Amino acid sequence: MKIGILAAGITPDVLRDKYPTYAEMFAQQIAALESDLSFEIFDVRLDEFPESTASCDAWLITGSKSDAYGDDPWIIRLCEFIREVDARGQVLVGICFGHQVIARALGGRVAKFDGGWGVGVHHYQIVDNVTTPLDFKDIAFCAFHQDQVLEKPEKMTSFLSSDFCQHAGLIYKDRILTFQGHPEFSKDYEMELIDLYDGVTLTPEVAQKARQSVKNEGIQNQALMAWIGKFLQG
Repeated sequence: MKIGILAAGITPDVLRDKYPTYAEMFAQQIAALESDLSFEIFDVRLDEFPESTASCDAWLITGSKSDAYGDDPWIIRLCEFIREVDARGQVLVGICFGHQVIARALGGRVAKFDGGWGVGVHHYQIVDNVTTPLDFKDIAFCAFHQDQVLEKPEKMTSFLSSDFCQHAGLIYKDRILTFQGHPEFSKDYEMELIDLYDGVTLTPEVAQKARQSVKNEGIQNQALMAWIGKFLQG
């Protein structure tokens, strides 16, 4: 079974010697759990799109520094591709930017959040009456975002939420699964990002609070990646 990874962003240049790209993080981590899956990466931010939605069996959209509500030609084209995947009934997973652009394409609203940046390890609660394979009511993993889904698509259900991010996880049946946070990010990588953007896009106060969360809080990446690997197989 072939999974198409739509790479909407890439690891910052200064970190490329130490870390894989975002698309490679997913391919490597999911392959370690699901050896029968193969992966093909399409760099959609450079307008490198699949010939059609039939090129792969299921799809995953990575994070990006771009705004999911932007009108760059490749983002508009990606929204059209998402709607085609949905119309065909294929499985689709979205992470951070991917979470947001899927919501936008399917009728939700994405914008900058008045509450500022969500950085470091964040805790999210599984919404009551929503069944997931996760053995937690509270789950923590890394986040790095200022934009949020402010209004979800009508057909999707919010299954993860927090005081900071109302729609932190969205699901539609067994076909679409999205996360605002980054289950592919290790604590080491998150810390490198915080250091890189401290005093640039993050205030020193936000950066220091984020560092403390990474240092002190546990994360459940393995459980999330296991779910994503199974979900992609339908």
